[in-house]
Amino acid sequence: MLEERVRELKEIIAGSDGRNAADARFARAVDALVAVVYERIGAIADIPTRALFDLFVIKVLYVERGSRHADVIEYLGALLDGFLFSSALYPQDDQGRPRRLYFSDMLDDEKRPRDVENVFEAYRQYADRALFVAGVFPSSAKPRRRRAPGMLRGDQAPQVDGSYYVSTGKTMYRMAARDDHASCAHQPDTLTRLADCFEIYVDALNEMSQRYITGFDMEAISDRMLDAFNRYRQSGDNTALDDARRYAAILTVDGRTFPKLFTPADPA
Repeated sequence: MLEERVRELKEIIAGSDGRNAADARFARAVDALVAVVYERIGAIADIPTRALFDLFVIKVLYVERGSRHADVIEYLGALLDGFLFSSALYPQDDQGRPRRLYFSDMLDDEKRPRDVENVFEAYRQYADRALFVAGVFPSSAKPRRRRAPGMLRGDQAPQVDGSYYVSTGKTMYRMAARDDHASCAHQPDTLTRLADCFEIYVDALNEMSQRYITGFDMEAISDRMLDAFNRYRQSGDNTALDDARRYAAILTVDGRTFPKLFTPADPA
């Protein structure tokens, strides 16, 4: 059901491409679906990941930031789903170990990944990784030094931080958009938009990650825990108690405040 309703929202976005259709009714529909995700927090694995990512992108970018482009919404949902497993984030070296790619690697024919179809794909995939890291895991982009082969101990290594991912990601999207390729999955206009508004998309993904991926909206979780616990107190339904316990586990609730959450359930 959630997957179908997200698809309906995307159809509205596609039918309004070039303008934002997120009126009050649309926003309420998105919020209702986000609420469904929280209500099903214990069974979230049953929800297709692509539907979840599409919903979260629609919430933080289309509704809250007024995005107007259906192609970007579609692109970002696919990007997030594609990097669901860490093996997709970093290509492997000759020994099968994951390795980080740097901007200079993309400009060097010898260092560029060999498992991509063409130069266009190499540029685009690098930009995708930069957007994903800066947007979803900004803490991993904290300042650090990259020591290049052959550098002496006293040499100053170039710094890699969030701004590095932003600047190189923007550049690679532009290079992909301008590359003379016969065909590609996405039009140059989409890649150009990703380059021009890279910081906006990073900011949206930062919020999405904090609220829905690496963290949760704790106020929403707390409200649902209290609702479930009150249902249990009124009805004695152990299912409601189980729901409250799942929310409490996320919140790390103090057992002294809700001792019933940490005692065995009554027989059904």
